[in-house]
Amino acid sequence: MQFLQKHTILSIVTVFTVTMFFSCKDNFKEVQKIGISENEPIGIADTFNLKYTDSGRVKAILISSKMLDYSNRDFPFTEFPEGIYLEVFDEENNKTVVVADYAISYSYTDLLDLQGNVKLSTYKNDTLFAEQLYYDQDKEWLFTNKPAIFKMGFDKINSAGFDSDSKFTNVEIIEADGLITVNE
Repeated sequence: MQFLQKHTILSIVTVFTVTMFFSCKDNFKEVQKIGISENEPIGIADTFNLKYTDSGRVKAILISSKMLDYSNRDFPFTEFPEGIYLEVFDEENNKTVVVADYAISYSYTDLLDLQGNVKLSTYKNDTLFAEQLYYDQDKEWLFTNKPAIFKMGFDKINSAGFDSDSKFTNVEIIEADGLITVNE
């Protein structure tokens, strides 16, 4: 009788333990989110100067007065609500400068959305002005469907849109509003 009672208790404990084991789930990500609203940034940086280097060579310098990190979202992004100043250096250490009043970088798509008084200037003095400009970091491609002004040498082109690789070697002007040669 005592053997049967021990066996019954052991069986009940085993069933209870197995039930508890299989009812548990991995919710570590949910526990990390406790106290963090998904509408709020997970991190805020004020007045920063970021230098990106590769193999001992500076490839980019990013300066901004505020950065908001929304990597806690399902579609993560980084926002620069007060604008950016970005210097990018090529293999020959030639500098391209990008300035915008507002920027947002989407992590999954590697797309950078620049807005408000966007100005991109290359070391060759080619300059692009736009109210909004997208940059695909994977393809190194610039584009906008909003009015843009492109200055190349003494030529100034007004357009309804712009499409080009980042080195301006494959430029497509959308609905050009004439070519103006500027004598400087």
